[in-house]
Amino acid sequence: MARHLKMQLNGVAALASACRRPLPHKRGTCSSLLLPPPPLLQFFSTRIASNPQFHRFDFNNIKKLEDALFLFDEMLRMRPLPSTIQFTQLLTAVTKMKHYSASLSLYNEMGALGIPIDEYTMSIAINCCCHLTRVNCGFAILGSFFRRGIEPKVATFNTLLKGLVLEDRVPEAVQLAGNTSLAIQLLRLMEEEGKCKPDTVIYSTVIDGLCKDRVVDDALTLFSEMIEKCIPPNVVTYSSLIHGLCNNGRWKEVSRLLREMGERKISPDVRTFNIVVDGLCKQGMAEVAEREVLPMMRQRGEDPNVVTYTALIDGYCMRGQMEEARKRFDSMTDLGLVPNVITYSALINGYCKNLKVHEAMQLLRELPCKGLKPNVISYSSILQALFRSGRLGAVCDLFDHMKAEGLVPSTPMYCILLDGLCKNGHFAEALSVFSMLISKGIYLDIAVHTAIIDGLCKDGKLESARDIFDNLSSKGLMPDVITYNIMTNGLCQEGLLDEAKELLVKMEENGCMPNDVTYNTIVKGFLKRERYCEAMTLTEEMVARGFSADATTFAIVVDLLSSKSQDPAQLEMINRIFLTSKDGVKNIE
Repeated sequence: MARHLKMQLNGVAALASACRRPLPHKRGTCSSLLLPPPPLLQFFSTRIASNPQFHRFDFNNIKKLEDALFLFDEMLRMRPLPSTIQFTQLLTAVTKMKHYSASLSLYNEMGALGIPIDEYTMSIAINCCCHLTRVNCGFAILGSFFRRGIEPKVATFNTLLKGLVLEDRVPEAVQLAGNTSLAIQLLRLMEEEGKCKPDTVIYSTVIDGLCKDRVVDDALTLFSEMIEKCIPPNVVTYSSLIHGLCNNGRWKEVSRLLREMGERKISPDVRTFNIVVDGLCKQGMAEVAEREVLPMMRQRGEDPNVVTYTALIDGYCMRGQMEEARKRFDSMTDLGLVPNVITYSALINGYCKNLKVHEAMQLLRELPCKGLKPNVISYSSILQALFRSGRLGAVCDLFDHMKAEGLVPSTPMYCILLDGLCKNGHFAEALSVFSMLISKGIYLDIAVHTAIIDGLCKDGKLESARDIFDNLSSKGLMPDVITYNIMTNGLCQEGLLDEAKELLVKMEENGCMPNDVTYNTIVKGFLKRERYCEAMTLTEEMVARGFSADATTFAIVVDLLSSKSQDPAQLEMINRIFLTSKDGVKNIE
């Protein structure tokens, strides 16, 4: 009882001290509070302590971050402090304005000041972490739930799962056992905790992430587990699985799932059917999609939409059937469907792949008349076609047209530009454009750097290519297997075979595995320089790794074997190379 009385007195003293503090300045004036009589102070102290809603704030009217930050500072000055609920309401207001970093900063300040934090406050912080693609921080906050003995809500787990999917980390190898992803690990954690059971939404989110990452078998296993636990799948679950199976060309399983949906009285929606249509078209089966899926859609009461026809047009374009693609495009008007910019881009891309630049340009000019704005993808397709057709003079006109539309070239477009200039022998212009882009601070990815390295090697400027290659790491770029192969070929062309071998070792040390092109490039280099022993060693290594000699490598070997000027011992070694490689080769003849 004495302890309780002491705590009350301490609370009264703290409040008295706060009451003596002057209020914030307002319009140049300063006010101060007089200390009320002790009995009245005790009365208010009790009422304030027992009523967390004593301070009333209108959080709904907060429209600017500055207002929220000002209010936060005001709340910190109050004694006693406003309740956790009110601080959480303020965080909610900041988060709704999409100021996720600011919301997290306020959350951290609350923790540093010892302001009590509940499950709702932590859930808001997790949500902000996921929006900022910092899911690891979200998991750290989740740990606080368990340390405090608080049971997370299903919505909290949903937020983390969606965050994992946004970061493309669903099937990530940071698991405790096997190949279980972080998302599946989270499911197991939920099950172990007991009360918070994974539901349809959570399972569907994980399945969708696995399918997007092409780990379809794991998704199917999870789906079977879901059924066994009597967690009912919905149209989203099935659509995700069908999407994953379509991407892998597993059409029998797609048909099975569609039948199963009917048995479960789950109606496929237009999105489900569009996934199937798009999958078939990407596999070169546009006719099958049109003949079998479209009637099924109509039978189920779902009319094909713009997305459906865009997929069909793209499918026919992929096969070079431009007349069929154009027919589907023109038929959209009769069906009351309005092609969008993606539809136009698909048809433009088809014409460009078939080098029908005139037709592509006509469609591009038609877009503004339809109230549509061309996108960078359309221009990139035409740019590529112009380079392939050797129409370099039209490239400048295209860029001027694009600039007039207010569009900014993308990194892939710069890559097409540099690659096109190099392939057409305009190496100096390519290097000039590359230098200009670097000087303007425009981010150029590894594909752009690879294109310019390739051009420099072909132009015989190996030293310049090597300088760019060696500086990749300083720019935060990692060369891929294509970059390494181009550099290896450049070294071999200049006879720097030992350096090429060193690069082969270096690429593996950097986590980039060589492929058949890498080995064939180096083997051909050693054969041309008559270094047969090393060619033999490399060929054996190539075959041991499951690669085989390509047609050009065999052509060199055959030429050497048919040469009468070769030393018999050397011919025997070359013959051994031929036999060693032949075991790993299929369909070379």
